[in-house]
Amino acid sequence: MSPSKDLSHELTTKGYEVEAQGSHNLARGFPHPHPIPQFGKSRSELLRKREWMKQHMAGAFRIFGRKGFSEGSAGHISIKDPVDPATFWINPLNRHFSLIKASDLVHIDKNGNVLSDGNQAAINAAGFSIHAAIHKARPDIISAAHTHSIYGKAYSAFGKELEMINQDVCIFYQRHLVFVNFGGVAIDEREGEEIATCLGPNGIGCILQNHGLLTVGSTVDEAAALFLLMESACHAQLLADAVQGKKKQIISHDVAEYTCQMTGDAESLYAEFQPDYEYEMEVTNGAFLK
Repeated sequence: MSPSKDLSHELTTKGYEVEAQGSHNLARGFPHPHPIPQFGKSRSELLRKREWMKQHMAGAFRIFGRKGFSEGSAGHISIKDPVDPATFWINPLNRHFSLIKASDLVHIDKNGNVLSDGNQAAINAAGFSIHAAIHKARPDIISAAHTHSIYGKAYSAFGKELEMINQDVCIFYQRHLVFVNFGGVAIDEREGEEIATCLGPNGIGCILQNHGLLTVGSTVDEAAALFLLMESACHAQLLADAVQGKKKQIISHDVAEYTCQMTGDAESLYAEFQPDYEYEMEVTNGAFLK
């Protein structure tokens, strides 16, 4: 999920030294330690990629659980299946994020049928409506993440986009939107379709008014990294808004655009997630890989 346009020439003419996007911009001395793994197109390679994706998805759930994002039956992450892209994987209903393993994930077709090669378990009906609509509307999206995280749902009550008040939030500059048509639990497929439409052709994040946050990516790592960043950005925004008598300094268009160009690409966001993933591997002894 790169920015919607290549800003290199435009930013260079404004005085910024801009290289091609990628995680190499963040590394000096040696190549970046976390390149996105590459897989072949044979069936055996696609099956290997599926297992890798499921493991990283399970790791994302564990990290979300550690950060307090698990809340009853709410919240879901999906990944488009690399073997059959018309299907996707999602978490089972009412399984705490901190307990999820790769083998717990449920394989679903476009009609919501549970497929035989995944966990045989119920899934969240609202989750299916949202994720099915997003994957249908945006073929470029491999993964989507949505939870009712505390700062995300608190900030969502205002129904407004985030302000560019720090470096990290600039990743969402002109790439996040607000979905205002909240209609309760999104079991009706039409609300999932409306959310997908709101996300648009290039959006990477959406604030669901009175509901929570949703992010998407070309890997589950990217979608999860963006969710963590958006939740943190909501927290920072709420803290800044609570200060009385002080004027916020908003980052200029040029600087926000440049920062997004340098740190908001798929490679950099994949890499951004790996420290949390490695930590989860260490503290759980890789339990979620099973």
